[in-house]
Amino acid sequence: MSELDLVVSVSDHDTLDSIATQAHRAESLGFARVSAGETTGRDMVTTFAVLGERTEQIGLSTNVLSPYGRAPTVLAQTALTMHEATGGRFRLGLGTSSPAIAEQWHGGSFDRPLRRLRETIDIVRAVYSGGSIEYEGDIYQLQGLSYDRPTPEEPPPIDVAALGPTAVELTGRFADGWVPQLFTPPGLQERMNDLRRGASLGNREQTALRVAPLVRCFASEDRHRARETTRSMVAFLIGAYGPFYGQSVAEQGYERVVTEIRDAWDDRDMDAMAAALPDELLDELAATGTPEEVRDRIKRFESIDGVNAVRVGFVRGMDQTDKETTMNALAPLL
Repeated sequence: MSELDLVVSVSDHDTLDSIATQAHRAESLGFARVSAGETTGRDMVTTFAVLGERTEQIGLSTNVLSPYGRAPTVLAQTALTMHEATGGRFRLGLGTSSPAIAEQWHGGSFDRPLRRLRETIDIVRAVYSGGSIEYEGDIYQLQGLSYDRPTPEEPPPIDVAALGPTAVELTGRFADGWVPQLFTPPGLQERMNDLRRGASLGNREQTALRVAPLVRCFASEDRHRARETTRSMVAFLIGAYGPFYGQSVAEQGYERVVTEIRDAWDDRDMDAMAAALPDELLDELAATGTPEEVRDRIKRFESIDGVNAVRVGFVRGMDQTDKETTMNALAPLL
């Protein structure tokens, strides 16, 4: 059986204490790891330092940190310090993020994102290995400084959030794990071929990579409310949350649906966006409905060859009681 991770919606919590309480609850239930995304709210380095201090065994992952927001050497320093602070429980999650975050928040240009990601991984690995860092890349040039602490024999693994075939191949070739999101089970199986090809190019076994798809979950005896809340969230991700999720879903055979959702977003018609997402696609992308239905859909992702874990993500509009119900519904799978 695959592991289950939990993605914490940090923006739904008023305090760091509340986030830590949920991470501790996930640990007590048996979730393998806890992660959270970073956009324009709390920074995840400080947040996960707190979670590391408040928990004992559960793994901790950033989901994801962007090289547009931090230099590669700083990302390596962060990972090594978090490794020390958490007793080796940390995994460094990287991704290119989106043009909106890179340009409107970090003030950069969303230029050559995959090249930037590749060079970032190279530099993080170089810092991990110790010694002076000499690097001449297309984007980064480093000239001989070194990390001034001893580096561990087993440094933090590097996970990459990626969608497209080239990005996933890069992940298989250079990273230690892949975090896909908004894939149908058939779409995920097809994209796994790109991961395997990348691993082969890197003279690695794909089985050495931790593949952990993020699946939005909402379990409730109020089946209608759970499904409609999830439908709105998934439609928003497809139509409004950057260009890449919608493009990925379209390439999985749902181009017409994506077009309808995006047209509704152009009019800022949230109801029409949700209405354009059919039950068939909702059930392929998310796990929502009764507790039994949610467990069954998570099992479907777990059964995909090459999947090591499923990251359980919450849905915008859930309250803390809804989240506790969903976590408890998944407890039999832990």
